Amino acid sequence: MTDMSDMTVEALRAAAAEVLIIDRIERSQRGSLAAPRFIGRLRVEAQAAHDTVAPRFLALGYTALLQDARGGVALEALPGVFSPAPSRLWVALLMFGLTVASTIAVGGQDLAGFSLGYGLAYSAALLGILLAHELGHYIVARRAGVAVSYPFFIPLPPPIGILGTMGAFISIKEPVPNRRALLAIAIAGPLAGLAVTVPVLLIGLSLSTVHSVAEMRQAMPDQAYFTEGNSLLYAAAKLLIFGKLLPGGGQDVFLHPVAMAGWAGLLVTGLNLIPAGQLDGGHIFFALFGPRAAQIASMIIAIVLLAMGFVWSGWFLWAVLVAVLGRARAPLRNEVTPLHGPWRILAVAGMIVFILVFTPVPITVGMP
Repeated sequence: MTDMSDMTVEALRAAAAEVLIIDRIERSQRGSLAAPRFIGRLRVEAQAAHDTVAPRFLALGYTALLQDARGGVALEALPGVFSPAPSRLWVALLMFGLTVASTIAVGGQDLAGFSLGYGLAYSAALLGILLAHELGHYIVARRAGVAVSYPFFIPLPPPIGILGTMGAFISIKEPVPNRRALLAIAIAGPLAGLAVTVPVLLIGLSLSTVHSVAEMRQAMPDQAYFTEGNSLLYAAAKLLIFGKLLPGGGQDVFLHPVAMAGWAGLLVTGLNLIPAGQLDGGHIFFALFGPRAAQIASMIIAIVLLAMGFVWSGWFLWAVLVAVLGRARAPLRNEVTPLHGPWRILAVAGMIVFILVFTPVPITVGMP
């Protein structure tokens, strides 16, 4: 008598055979779950194949994953059906409230003491940028039918946090349908955040003043200080507002808190667009070039960041994060269908934005 597991595998094989000329059957191990993989050549276009077989797998209690494989494609039957748990709104609101407090505390610091007005301005500008970024991800993910968590903000109060926050994130709770959806979700955050960052930065710079670096040091002789790094876009914004490249000629801009928030927005966008691992840039690279190229790119980026750590020590930590995050990734339901036409252009545009906003040396700390 054939046991139930064999009957189930045969039913899965029969469903797979409708869209796939099966060359061989393997088993992949995902944690404690053994998933059968049917490897061969597609009879129809990849997305059509997935859309055909997915309901059949679902009826058997499996999730269909269409993947690249050596010698063809693999149709994996992942045991179980995704049923995302609801997010805890109160946790998201609590973390947001704490981040409001920590960013006010950072933004309100002034040479003359504490300014609540500066603190509120900085907090509103920075959290507006971060919220736009996360809502970009959230809205596009929901429109694509992908379950995601609420945006969670991470407070980092002074003196630990220079910016008052480590940013924000949302969690994707189920596999994304395909590369096009992955690209849309990934790039929506940086573009939405940048749309808010640029006007915030320009307004903030118009409120800022240019001073002699020596005079600025004399104004705070007993305080540690930090100098923000330049990205191409940040340097261009200062050139537009002040008519000169800064720092330069012994001068630099003394940032208004709103300008500081704008600079932080560029920094966060650049970090998120690093083309590696589970970062937004890693998802964009994956969507454009596929899983194998993305894995190789993550390894190369980790090595590059490790080397850059000798210029700015913070890159050592990012090298470790990229190395760890680059090894594990959430599967797509269909990772085979490539991007076409305008979607490829959009992915390339995302990488161009990365070049414009990336800051090689984000912060230089000076001691009194």
